[in-house]
Amino acid sequence: MIARSDHESQLVRALGSIGTATLASRVLGFVRDMVVARAFGAGPVTDAFFVAFRIPNILRRLLGEGALSTAVVPMLTDYLVTRRRTDFNRLFRAMLGAALVVLGAVTAIGVAAAPWVVRAMAPGFAGEPGQLALTIMLTRLMFPYLILVGLAALVMGALNAHGRFFTAALGPAAVNVGMIACVLALAPHVRPPIVSLGVGVLVGGLGQLVMQLPELRLAGVPLQPSRELRHPALGRLVRLLLPSVFGLATVQVTVFINTLLASLLPSGSISYLYYADRVMEFPLGVFGIALASAALPAMSRQAAAGDTHALARTLNFALRLSCYTAIPATVGLVMLRVPITRVLFERGRFGPTETAATAWALAWYALGLAAFSGTRIAAQAFYAMGDTRTPVLTGLASVAVNVAVAVALLRPMEHAGLAFASSASAYANLALLVWLARRRMGSLGAREVARSVARTALAALGLGLWCAALLWAWPPGARLLVEGVWLAAAIAGGGLVFWLASGALRSPERAALFRSLPSSGAG
Repeated sequence: MIARSDHESQLVRALGSIGTATLASRVLGFVRDMVVARAFGAGPVTDAFFVAFRIPNILRRLLGEGALSTAVVPMLTDYLVTRRRTDFNRLFRAMLGAALVVLGAVTAIGVAAAPWVVRAMAPGFAGEPGQLALTIMLTRLMFPYLILVGLAALVMGALNAHGRFFTAALGPAAVNVGMIACVLALAPHVRPPIVSLGVGVLVGGLGQLVMQLPELRLAGVPLQPSRELRHPALGRLVRLLLPSVFGLATVQVTVFINTLLASLLPSGSISYLYYADRVMEFPLGVFGIALASAALPAMSRQAAAGDTHALARTLNFALRLSCYTAIPATVGLVMLRVPITRVLFERGRFGPTETAATAWALAWYALGLAAFSGTRIAAQAFYAMGDTRTPVLTGLASVAVNVAVAVALLRPMEHAGLAFASSASAYANLALLVWLARRRMGSLGAREVARSVARTALAALGLGLWCAALLWAWPPGARLLVEGVWLAAAIAGGGLVFWLASGALRSPERAALFRSLPSSGAG
């Protein structure tokens, strides 16, 4: 049995690889959003694009990166641990063939049904025929992205099962590069210009798939799909996949409901939520989702070996590490929400009004950062054990919370109320998952987690005071370069304050990161 410290070091090294690649992708994502905000602003045209992109993107999360990863990684890991190499290769080829059939069929249906799907997704567009027609056209244009990103997710699952994380995590950067390049190169030459962004989605999706193939070949995994649709493991995969789809669907139902409600609010509300969510997802992707991705293969190995105690310890450590990164990020995002939004987006057609509205939504999204991250990690423990039913049930409960809070706050808080509803539902989901995990695995070390959260919150208090002091010296109205330098100094200084404070409090999560991150370069 691998020692506890070895499990933790392996997890943090994997986090280092995924987090580094995700950081590059998120930085490019901000560049992409800056380009989009400058070119198109926040209004009816961008609302149309974000709704159109959200439809195949929801399916991507259901059938692609989400459910495929949670069902495929444990199964492929089990085959690597318990079967011959030829059995693994045969299974992967069968998965590729089945994925092509399913994703192709869903894409064809989506293109044909786009008018009805868009009307259901954004009923508020019905009174604007031009906006509705544009959204339908963009939806049809981008639907094939589902095939590309679904196959990329399957390849990522195979690489993660082999302990290779960096290239797979870097894949989404290709999507951002494709979108940036197409907006800059095509927007002046196509009508309407927003079409260039849809073309960029397809170009980026192709790049995300292609860039992973060389490493897949190096890992000795075959690239040719097979027609073995009756492979015995595919039935088991479907039984795992369907509950995963329904579980992730509950999250996307939240997105659907919030988009529907936002379409009933003043023009630009969907865009405000999108930009705020993009900012919040930066720390969530670099740390929270990266940590969940790193934890799944480790948890799957422990579950395959029947070591429930080790699985509980890994979950405990992952949750503590998640809180260690999420709590200071929350404080920073809430305190610096206006400068962050202004520096990132306020240019071109994105003005002070859009900045204020986006920053207000960001504050309420940021409050749920720890829950968004923790929920992904806690769900991975159930997926590792082959239990895809429990996350479905907790997800359904969280949807009910989201709907109740969103409807209650829609009028008094408008789009910001929808952001808060998402955060509230995430905390409800996390509480249920942790409670059920304790019933399944026994003690999860709740006192250890509570002490860790208290230490982290105390260290984050110093970060909050730092941000409050620097806000007195914020130079609004200065040149973008001056504001950018001020913001970078504020974030870097705040990070240093938190790092030193958590060191003074002898945080074991800080020590784990300090020991392991320098050696995390291997994928």
